Amino acid sequence: MIQKLTSEERARQIASLRGWHAVAERDAIQRKFEFADFNEAFGFMTRVAIKAQEMDHHPEWFNVYNKVDITLSTHEANGVTERDIALAAFIDSITA
Repeated sequence: MIQKLTSEERARQIASLRGWHAVAERDAIQRKFEFADFNEAFGFMTRVAIKAQEMDHHPEWFNVYNKVDITLSTHEANGVTERDIALAAFIDSITA
């Protein structure tokens, strides 16, 4: 079973990421992205989707034109886990 991070672990891990923040209403992390156009946003989402499928860990996301909002939380743990941090770090690496 996957264990969710403690509040101290979550805070430390979030600090190592770029632009991610804790979601106030739940145990999740979130980041908003803005791209030049829809094509760039869709390409980004495709790369994330491929990695998410490899990890068997799928984001909650919302896309309108050039904007993508991503929320990460491990549903089976009911909170943020190392899986979320790893996927967020991958996302950071492709948006650097």
